[in-house]
Amino acid sequence: MPEISRFFGIIIRMFFEDHAPPHIHTEYSGNKAIFDFYGNVIKGDLQSRTATRLVRDWIDLNTQSLEENWNLAQANQRLNAIEPLR
Repeated sequence: MPEISRFFGIIIRMFFEDHAPPHIHTEYSGNKAIFDFYGNVIKGDLQSRTATRLVRDWIDLNTQSLEENWNLAQANQRLNAIEPLR
């Protein structure tokens, strides 16, 4: 599963040919969660309000890039890295 971004100890990944709805897999301090592109948690929990807020902020800033990567992943093509939060 390719890593597409990493910031403040949060790892963001996306699977190839994954199921709908479009989403990302996140990991922070050993906890995992899946977020849709609206910032909703579909599954899991990062167990940190701050990490969850940061992921949501990052999604808001990168929705278009996430959608582009989702389309690439569905076509089993190489994903693009997305700028981390700073």
